[in-house]
Amino acid sequence: MKKTFESLAELKSLVGEEVAVSDWERVTQERIDRFAEATGDFQWIHCDPERAALGPFGTTIAHGYLTLSMLPMFMERSIELKNVRMGVNYGLNRVRFTAPVPVDSELRARIRLLAVEELPDNGAQMVWQYTVERNGSDRPVCVAESISRRYA
Repeated sequence: MKKTFESLAELKSLVGEEVAVSDWERVTQERIDRFAEATGDFQWIHCDPERAALGPFGTTIAHGYLTLSMLPMFMERSIELKNVRMGVNYGLNRVRFTAPVPVDSELRARIRLLAVEELPDNGAQMVWQYTVERNGSDRPVCVAESISRRYA
């Protein structure tokens, strides 16, 4: 269920809290292949199901950066910031790929707000912690701190 906030100021009281949990999203071979096309990373553990079946994971796995690229989607589908005219990704503090993502895994993100800092021009810089989980596993596949800027 998407959480809606009427203003950037409304987020300040949520620093330190888990703000949302996204729905599950399946990582198909088609998605992995499209990511490989976009990035030029065709390593066999991602794109060659026959060879990957004999490899360490028994199947193809998603690129770590594919998992990372899903963070904006998890945010957009989980949190709505009303009265915001523009948002930009500002960077990352820390990223760890803590477990593989086998093809056809379902992923979701737990989204925690770590910091909010006011910016000039009616803006705010926010640091979000994403803990990306794989359905059926008790170990996260990615933990990342993402910095975004939003302007009202």
